[in-house]
Amino acid sequence: MFVELELPIRTYDIDFAGIVSNIVYIRWLEDLRIQMLAQHYLALPDLILTGIAPVLVQTEIKYQRQLTIHDRPIGKMWMVELENVRCRLAAEIVDGHNTIASATQTTIFIDLKTRRPVRIPAALRDRL
Repeated sequence: MFVELELPIRTYDIDFAGIVSNIVYIRWLEDLRIQMLAQHYLALPDLILTGIAPVLVQTEIKYQRQLTIHDRPIGKMWMVELENVRCRLAAEIVDGHNTIASATQTTIFIDLKTRRPVRIPAALRDRL
């Protein structure tokens, strides 16, 4: 599973020093995860109708370079590990040939009624 997105930089993404705020990277990772689900399984609204939803349980980011409003970053995300209940994803934010940030995230799926973890949907597992 792999997804790639252009990541727009908005004026409100810039901090007082003129660089993209670290919190924006979290939003971009969310955009990448949602796109990955839509592209390889179900769009989030359709998934929620099944009674389950993905939940983020951990994020690690290594910031390597700064971005400004003039940059045009690309986000890339892929599946690293799939267990019964957990998924581990890796991501990179790049600008040209430069890695701006790298990240890993761990997600689980939960039953929306009980709020308890459930197995990763079989249809998603089969696609992998």
